[in-house]
Formats: sequence, structure tokens, C-alpha cells
Amino acid sequence: MSSTLLVLNEVAVAPGRLDQVLAEWDRLHRKEPVAGRALYVSVDDGNVLEITPVKELSELDGLNAGWKQLWEAVSDDLVTDFRRHLLEFVEAPKDTADPLPQTPYVQLRYIEVKPREYAAYREWRENTIFDVVRRADEVKTFLAYHSLISSQPGVMFVSGFEVEPADYQAVFTSPEYQEIVRQAGDRYIVGGESGLYTRVYQRADV
Repeated sequence: MSSTLLVLNEVAVAPGRLDQVLAEWDRLHRKEPVAGRALYVSVDDGNVLEITPVKELSELDGLNAGWKQLWEAVSDDLVTDFRRHLLEFVEAPKDTADPLPQTPYVQLRYIEVKPREYAAYREWRENTIFDVVRRADEVKTFLAYHSLISSQPGVMFVSGFEVEPADYQAVFTSPEYQEIVRQAGDRYIVGGESGLYTRVYQRADV
């Protein structure tokens, strides 16, 4: 089943240095393996994303030691610092037998929900967002998390899919789903519809 905690670790890589960064990152993963951990590359801008499933907060000390080694190995090839988020599992409209989706692609879908509306939002999304994804064959896995420690607080959906990104995105650009986005923006999302953040990543083949 999906991991209780997830650590997202993302960075922008200098032009022409992606292969070198991925190779070094993979080398460190092999040196200090963590079950289920995976690397992805953004289909939009080539950012590298590491997703690490975590069972206990005590595991973060070990991850931090690895991040220090990663910094020493690849910092000259980066154009931003690392952006890290710790997420806590809430529920899974489409669960996975593994800690993370084992699909070629994942999408992160983020919104910050108004605190006073959070309980109502949880009830509302069960019959709207979750109903759509449960009916969509294109969506293989859909996991709902909430930020535990993050500079980007709020709800994070981690969605796994196998089809081409354009075919997957069609689920969320349909008139039905766009009406759901409008409803959420009007009532639940901090910043309205402009507060919806989505990114698609392809699993790195290193």
C-alpha cells in the first residue's frame, strides 16, 4: 500500500548536465538504497525529482546524510537549491500495492485549501475529484497527501499513469473536470483557480 510519509526533493539542473546529475544521483542511491525510492524528470523543464517513501520520521536523519553527499557531488551542475517537502498520507482513491506508483509517469497536483473549509473540502472532493479519477482508466494510481513540513503547504495528489501525458491530461481538461476546478476555486482554494499547481514527471531510466 502507499507510503505513510513521502519526501519530495526537487532541483533544477544546468543545461546539458542532466545525464551527469542523474548518473551521480543514481550512484548514491545504489550506495545507500532506500526501498521504493525513485527518480523522475519533469516533462516541462527537465527538473529532477526524487520521491522517497518513509515509514518513520526517524528515517529523515539518514536521508539528510545522503543529501549532504548529493550536494557535494552535483552542486556545480545545478541552477537552483533543492526544494524539499514532507507529506503525510490522507487517503487513496486508487491505491497502489507499492509505496509509490510504479508507472512510467507521475503527476503532482497541489492546492492550498482554506483552513476553515478543509473539512467541507474533504467531503466535497469524495464526490467530485475522486469520482472522476475512479472512473478514468487513464489514471492508474491516485494518492492524497497533505503537507507536514513544507514551504508549499496544502493538499498534494500523487497520480500515476502509463498513457501519453496528453491522453492523461484529457481527463482533467474535460468540461466535467473544469467545472470541478471552478467550484473548488470559488470556495476552497487559496488564490482561486490560479492556486492549482500541476507538474508531470517521467521516471528516470538510469
